[in-house]
Amino acid sequence: MSYLDNIRKVTPYVPGEQPKVEGELIKLNTNEFPYPPSPKVVEAIESLEVETLRLYPNTTAAPLAKAIADRYGFDEDEVFVGVGSDDVLANCFLTFFSSDKPVLFPDITYSFYDVWTDIYRIPYETMPLDDDFKIKKEDYYRRNGGIVIANPNAPTGIAAPLDVIEDIVSHNPDSVVVIDEAYVDFGGESALPLVKKYKNLVVVQTFSKSRAFAGMRIGFAIANKELISCMNNVKFAINSYTMNSAAIAYGVAAVNDNEYFIETVGKVVATRERVKKTLEELGFVSLNSATNFLFVTHKDKPAKDIFEYLKTKNIYVRYFNKPRINNYLRITIGTDDQMDKMISVLKEYL
Repeated sequence: MSYLDNIRKVTPYVPGEQPKVEGELIKLNTNEFPYPPSPKVVEAIESLEVETLRLYPNTTAAPLAKAIADRYGFDEDEVFVGVGSDDVLANCFLTFFSSDKPVLFPDITYSFYDVWTDIYRIPYETMPLDDDFKIKKEDYYRRNGGIVIANPNAPTGIAAPLDVIEDIVSHNPDSVVVIDEAYVDFGGESALPLVKKYKNLVVVQTFSKSRAFAGMRIGFAIANKELISCMNNVKFAINSYTMNSAAIAYGVAAVNDNEYFIETVGKVVATRERVKKTLEELGFVSLNSATNFLFVTHKDKPAKDIFEYLKTKNIYVRYFNKPRINNYLRITIGTDDQMDKMISVLKEYL
């Protein structure tokens, strides 16, 4: 018997590579937003009173929760705020998935889900996507201890129609269904309107993608107040002060500048569609993306070879050496200039 026998051992989530290279770098592998946060965030940074940092922050991030509630038409007690949507989702797993029945999620999806089930010792089963990488809703009409679905999905970028999501929620009244909408602002249909209709639905979103806050770490969940209260109880049992005062203030500024949000998201979507068309002209096949990235494969060239070649030019995209998707690349949408440089390098290679 060794002290090591009592240590929890897990296989951790592996994020996109954070390269350390010399010279110009084009980083298209972690789905970061290509434009800066709202100018109103800069104003909030400049007006922050440093003296307030000696005080503990608001435990529920109430000013930010209210701003989010007002933006989406909910009450403040129907909003949970966390340190990025990963923190919010981890709290969902810990709060809602505590039975001996398996939690269900797709076989190709956000790879943090099986990490959380492992570390929290939650039984789970993965439901295979069909040959077109789409959800088969009938797979979720079965005994389960909860359901989590990324919509739009990652890394495929495909969005399930809202009627499919509602069908899954309505068939599982005794389970909490979590819909992870990290990319919904780029072309998906949000399940937020269903929250008023279904007490078992939790919708999670993030500021990391469409609000350019990956470095600030803000995520939120919207659900009925009973579920949000349960999430807060679990959070307070671990750490009451998870979000710092600066993040709360900057988040309020970001969510209140809807004009800038709409403008910059529109630019990303326009670039995505232009690049998709160009890549298809170069022999790539691209799935129909509702996100800020493209999931592509080439008809002749192996994805891993393209991935390695781009790295030699300091262009980083994401390659997943996993079953069913090991000949695909996930390419984050950057600025027009970054995407044009990537396309130029691809033309050289091809």
